[in-house]
Amino acid sequence: MDAEKQAIRCEVEGIWRVLGRAWALPILKSLSAKDTIRFNELKKLLSGISGTVLSDRLGELEREGLVSKKIYAEVPPRVEYSLTRQARELEAVLDALDRWAKKWESQKPGKK
Repeated sequence: MDAEKQAIRCEVEGIWRVLGRAWALPILKSLSAKDTIRFNELKKLLSGISGTVLSDRLGELEREGLVSKKIYAEVPPRVEYSLTRQARELEAVLDALDRWAKKWESQKPGKK
């Protein structure tokens, strides 16, 4: 493989390590529907995700600069999550993936 292809492959692999994790894309898609969202509200939107996995993925997405976390000094503590500007640029990609999946879902073998 030549150096240019190797460089492209490495860049894509880096982001797929994050976006390819279970629940990462559904979390980003859910966050894109609102300006800010609280943890429990997000958990309700993502039926089937455990609190631990949601917390882990949000932390990973925050470390990658895709999710912003704001903690309010209240009792009980209030935490809100939102997409960063960088992640907002992914919305077009997420929408395109959504359209692609819907288009081809009906054409899977065994589907009518």
